[in-house]
Amino acid sequence: MARAVSTRRTAFFTVAAWIVALVIFFPILYTIITSFKSETEAIQGFNLIPSGTIESYGAVQAQSNYFKFFLNSVVLSVGSTLLALLIAVPSAWSMAFAPTTKTKDILMWMLSTKMMPAVAVLVPFYLMFRDFGLLDTRIGLLVMLTMINLPIVIWMLYTYFREIPGEILEAARMDGASLWGEIVYVLTPMAVPGIASTMLLNIILAWNEAFWTIRLTTTNAAPLTAFIASFSSPQGLFWAKLSAASTLAIAPILIMGWFSQKQLVRGLTFGAVK
Repeated sequence: MARAVSTRRTAFFTVAAWIVALVIFFPILYTIITSFKSETEAIQGFNLIPSGTIESYGAVQAQSNYFKFFLNSVVLSVGSTLLALLIAVPSAWSMAFAPTTKTKDILMWMLSTKMMPAVAVLVPFYLMFRDFGLLDTRIGLLVMLTMINLPIVIWMLYTYFREIPGEILEAARMDGASLWGEIVYVLTPMAVPGIASTMLLNIILAWNEAFWTIRLTTTNAAPLTAFIASFSSPQGLFWAKLSAASTLAIAPILIMGWFSQKQLVRGLTFGAVK
């Protein structure tokens, strides 16, 4: 009896998980389907059967240089992730292994900055970027993307580092390891799953960031989020072309997420079971 109840419960949660997954994925699927329609078909209403035309992709590439935006997205997402890790690893180490009475307050303050509406600080940031000559530059966007994702990176690494026994680091110090050696040769290898998942998550967040990238760039440093926005014009929305641009923008990160899902799940559950 108990086994039958457990089987039904497992089946229920499996079906529920699939339903939730399909609901979440459906907008992406419909965007991909719409990208293979003509503009006339795209505005006719809901239809899951595409005509199979690729004219929208040709028009998108003819209107904008996709590979330029793609390169900017790669540079910005990977660059901001590496810069965030460079700052976050020693910060998380100090909070995890040398905490003070204010450590929890600092962590909560960092997390609270993610709750602030970005539009509330748009004007001062825009003026600062203008005065420092950082508008529409990769350096400016690298700094911005690093700042907005740094609290999450520090929080995740702090959580992973807390699961590592401090006695191991103490033993390394007794053997003569320097602070740098302790972080690089002892702590980092033990936290590879957590660091890898943090990197993957930060790359995804940076890749999908639209608010700041659209407002702080125009052409030179514009990533794929700005590439999508460029197909919204005063003449109206061209749904097929917009869907094609969106598909081209999300395809690389979807493929990366698909192939790295095991590593991502492993890292996100790192330390959950002792």
